[in-house]
Amino acid sequence: MATEHVDVLIVGAGLSGIGAACHLRERSPDRTFAVFEARDAIGGTWDLFRYPGVRSDSDMFTLGYSFSPWKEAKAIADGDAIREYVRRTAREYDVDSRIRFRHKVIAAEWSSTNARWTVTAERTAADVAEVVTLTCSFLYVCSGYYRYDKGFTPDFEGVADFKGRIVHPQHWPQDLDYTGKRVVVIGSGATAITLVPSMAPTAEHVTMVQRSPSYVLSLPGKDVIADKLIGKVPPKLLFPALRWKNVLMAMFGFQLSRRAPKVMKSLLRKGVLSQMPAGYDVDTHFAPTYDPWDQRMCFVPDGDLFKALRSGRASIVTGAIDTFTETGLRMKSGEELEADIIVTATGLNVLAAGGMTLTVDGRPVELGETVAYKGMMLSGVPNFALTIGYTNASWTLKADLVAGYVCRLLNHMAAHDYQVATPVLADPEVDMVPLIDLKSGYVLRSLEKLPKQGPAAPWRLHQNYPRDVYLMRRGPVDDDVRFDRVETTDRQPA
Repeated sequence: MATEHVDVLIVGAGLSGIGAACHLRERSPDRTFAVFEARDAIGGTWDLFRYPGVRSDSDMFTLGYSFSPWKEAKAIADGDAIREYVRRTAREYDVDSRIRFRHKVIAAEWSSTNARWTVTAERTAADVAEVVTLTCSFLYVCSGYYRYDKGFTPDFEGVADFKGRIVHPQHWPQDLDYTGKRVVVIGSGATAITLVPSMAPTAEHVTMVQRSPSYVLSLPGKDVIADKLIGKVPPKLLFPALRWKNVLMAMFGFQLSRRAPKVMKSLLRKGVLSQMPAGYDVDTHFAPTYDPWDQRMCFVPDGDLFKALRSGRASIVTGAIDTFTETGLRMKSGEELEADIIVTATGLNVLAAGGMTLTVDGRPVELGETVAYKGMMLSGVPNFALTIGYTNASWTLKADLVAGYVCRLLNHMAAHDYQVATPVLADPEVDMVPLIDLKSGYVLRSLEKLPKQGPAAPWRLHQNYPRDVYLMRRGPVDDDVRFDRVETTDRQPA
């Protein structure tokens, strides 16, 4: 039996993968494609995370697709709404029929002789796994860089002694009832800051335990301008304008943080002071030692975290944990925190390219030894792209640009009868820097697993959307790329 072949195989049916499939439908309609999804549903992160209050960490006018705008005034949306938005887009663009669920890609091997990838996946049905293979001319990985099956939890002392329940937000139990319970949430990132105000109204008390604070900024949950103009201004004018408004506002905040960190620190501190009662120890609980945007900023819609703290139903303890105890936690300061439930909102694990192994002509590809071309392709790896979003803005802004660029590249190859496109770094001795410029724990723990980037375009990711719009939509597709023609066998329809 002949192995099935498609022009493009997309890995992942989350926000990025569905967007990539829609772009292919619209911009490269002659290309056959399939989508492999390891889980059993559309939505990726937004289907996996089901903890209380899960919501977007970017405004929806930039987190939504450019070709299918978010059309509600609510700028910070909950996980259910985002998941339904992704699924609705998949239906509207007729790409849901191309998704093959429970297909986890294990390996992909490139053959220069045939100019195609042989992809090996594990397909699971009724808890029975089997190996399936498929070939593709172009491999497009949209699985993000988080490990979906296991979150990060530090090795805490005394965990076995705790008599209550320990939960990681990445695998939230649907039967968990925290009504009237004492809850401790360990962590200071976006997940912890979402959980605390969501659990506080029904729990007896929620304590957020943080080793060190994060920067927290209160934003309106609803976009005031969108609320006034939706239904009054034509959508084709309004939604791109809202998108660019929010892009530019986010860029201003990021650039101010980089160029005048002391000013940004002062503004953020004043924002917290305005939300908390006089005498609250803002400098202990909300003043990180690092500069703004060295790690991602935490946004709270309508100040919900501060409301929970003011109500007395939630509190923050800042310091190092000594050990778990039978009844909760003991801090190194000696303070005892009683808990019925402990939530370890301690971060994620990085898993680049979905954990698949890549081989080019029998040579294993070590991702940490590659250099990212335009933040989306890899040096020396033919006909391959992956989506890594912005760290200082919405993930989808970059995902949209990558998808559009992949279509430009595929169309360029078809127009010139090229079968192979390989980014080639002219000087492999140039100084390299990490692809992701954050100092967050999950990044620092995994730098060696991620591609590097060079000092200048097209080998540098600038974290600058307007600049990338020009580079990806108008810039050349043949800079530092070697194109080849290879006689291939006839393709089979998808």
